[in-house]
Amino acid sequence: MDWAPHDFIVNHTPKEALALLHFKHRTFNSTDLSYFLEWFRWYYQTHDSLEDAFADSMNAGDMNTEKALVGFHNLFFSLPEYPARTRKHIATPERGSSCKRINMYLRWMVRKDNAGVDFGIWERIKPAQLLCPIDLHVERVAETLGLIQKGQANWKGALELTNRLKEFDAEDPVKYDFALFGLGIMEGIGK
Repeated sequence: MDWAPHDFIVNHTPKEALALLHFKHRTFNSTDLSYFLEWFRWYYQTHDSLEDAFADSMNAGDMNTEKALVGFHNLFFSLPEYPARTRKHIATPERGSSCKRINMYLRWMVRKDNAGVDFGIWERIKPAQLLCPIDLHVERVAETLGLIQKGQANWKGALELTNRLKEFDAEDPVKYDFALFGLGIMEGIGK
């Protein structure tokens, strides 16, 4: 993609796409990549930002981004004849997933910080609506600190953790994500 993924997605030729035919990373293969390219090309024909793909499914008064995550998943698989195997690569709360990667992405795009970690370039979703990305490390630390019940690195756990973090800062509960993750990785808390 010559370090210009947006330009490639919007303007690539079928011949240029052939170069990606043998792409594979873990369980993500060329079938998945082809559909991602097709969907993003379709989407960017009428939108300038992915913000709409999430925010259009939400209301300003929503407590969290659940509707945004479900809406994005449904929009992503709205093109005819999408590969069934590709569905596993886009998480949704409807399947009980914690949606860790997408919640992390939303955090980067919505939150503004002075450290340069979070870009804060989207404005339609508020930091108070974000959900804490929960993975194994965050789950272990949150359990150890009594923030969530044991064994909840799932959608229920993401909701429970975020609601507990809102007790500390209702306007920006996700700001604690990096600290929880760091305690799990660097300090080994919860092992």
